[in-house]
Amino acid sequence: MKTYLVGGSVRDELLGLPVHDRDYVVVGADPAEMLRQGFKPVGADFPVFLHPETHDEHALARTERKTGPGYKGFSFHAAPDVTLEDDLERRDLTINAMARGEDGSLIDPHGGAADLEAGVLRHVSAAFAEDPVRILRVARFAARFGFAVAPETMALMERMVRAGEADALVPERVWQELSRGLMEASPARMLAVLRECGALARVAPELDETFSQPEVPEHLAARLEHAAVRGYGLPVRFALLVMDETLEASASLAARVNAPGECRDLARLAIQEREALAGSPLDAESTLGLLERADLFRRPERLDRLGEIAECDHPAEPSRGLAVRAALGRALAAARAVDAGALAREHPDDIPGAVRRARLAAIAALQPPTGH
Repeated sequence: MKTYLVGGSVRDELLGLPVHDRDYVVVGADPAEMLRQGFKPVGADFPVFLHPETHDEHALARTERKTGPGYKGFSFHAAPDVTLEDDLERRDLTINAMARGEDGSLIDPHGGAADLEAGVLRHVSAAFAEDPVRILRVARFAARFGFAVAPETMALMERMVRAGEADALVPERVWQELSRGLMEASPARMLAVLRECGALARVAPELDETFSQPEVPEHLAARLEHAAVRGYGLPVRFALLVMDETLEASASLAARVNAPGECRDLARLAIQEREALAGSPLDAESTLGLLERADLFRRPERLDRLGEIAECDHPAEPSRGLAVRAALGRALAAARAVDAGALAREHPDDIPGAVRRARLAAIAALQPPTGH
């Protein structure tokens, strides 16, 4: 029985990046042996165990066989006679198909270290084509590392898309990879890779159509890159992703990938209020209307999110976002300071109207008078 550190932890160590999760492959053992040594079984699909002390994941070396369409159509074989090389050969990319032995030696049968050095994403074997999720993963890794996709890997992904493999991707997996890609350092790279191989038209046709318009890719990339540099959250990045869409197209995409409610709501607001968020002067009625539509009286934390969107939509002028956030913040504070209880006692027959008129007056008092 031998244990090897494998996959992303080896890759990230070679890149000089922090290693957060360590995964291990065990060769020469079976489930009974793992249980005898105190490992705890997890997962129903294939034999994975938690180390009794470190709780790191240890998987038995295994091979895979395609049994049906899509990413779930696989059977697994794990046995003491499966070698480390067998296990590494089933992995997606050469940079993820390396291992370290217990003595620290690097096992790299597919040239992953050289591809890391060259900044290339290359598939390990033709078995790559059996799992359409790997198309999304390649795009996500391109967004994370800024690596180029090897021509032969891009060609294979194009063939997979033409064969209909991308059509088997379920919304949950698309959202999982899309959301993770949006949180990487260069989110627009993910979209570019998916569009080049044809997968974007299958998993997000709304984005594919918009991406083909002049100047949109450049502006979209700038928005997303700015959000990445600032470390803004997923709802903001999703809103920035769909800001060039219509409300209908944005809603269609969000429904297609089962995006979370906060992402959907913020995207709707970003599109609906884009002109206001660009810093256009607003009168008291327009300002109060925006506060109401954004539900800021109940959800004041959205104020910061809207400011972040305004900033990223004009990354060359970040002061715009700061000005929008400050102006809306002042208006919200003034409107919330209105004594609704007192107004209710004074106007019992028209409480909502009285409160709204008072809020309008409070916001109007903040705005400079027009000159003559």
